[in-house]
Amino acid sequence: MPTPDIGNHSFCSVRRRCAAGVLLAAAGLLLVAGCGAEVDRQPQTARPTEDTQKDFDDLEVHYNAIRTDQLTPEVARAYGIERSPSRVLLNVAMLTKTPGGAARPVDGTVSASAHNLNGQLKSLTMRRVQEGPAVYFIGEVGISGDEILVFNIDVEPVAGGGRRSVQFKREFFGD
Repeated sequence: MPTPDIGNHSFCSVRRRCAAGVLLAAAGLLLVAGCGAEVDRQPQTARPTEDTQKDFDDLEVHYNAIRTDQLTPEVARAYGIERSPSRVLLNVAMLTKTPGGAARPVDGTVSASAHNLNGQLKSLTMRRVQEGPAVYFIGEVGISGDEILVFNIDVEPVAGGGRRSVQFKREFFGD
């Protein structure tokens, strides 16, 4: 029986190439299946380079710093903040842990200072903001181009317990 002709290739050579392709695909699937069968299929979340909160027994202190040009114009206007790649906003909040596990805003006083890695002190005045039950403190500081700032934050809740301190650093990149 003659071999059917498909274009310039014989039926047998096409069948051999298909079989080789199927074997190669099967081998690849086995290889992939054997690698990491125990791998968690959930996407991993990115971890911050440094903590943005510190726990002091029943008090949580949350803090963050961002360039002010990352704020929306509406938010910057509402809080009287100048949007600029050479300005940084520090945000600090205190929360108390309740017996049920929920956190509740805490009022008090917050002071902060910042310095760069050259030791230059940066002026930073914190102001209190209250929105409904939420209470937080914000302050602005100038930066020069690419700069790493070290923030020293002191908090003292109205309810007492003394002053607590937090230090963290952030790197900012100018445009």
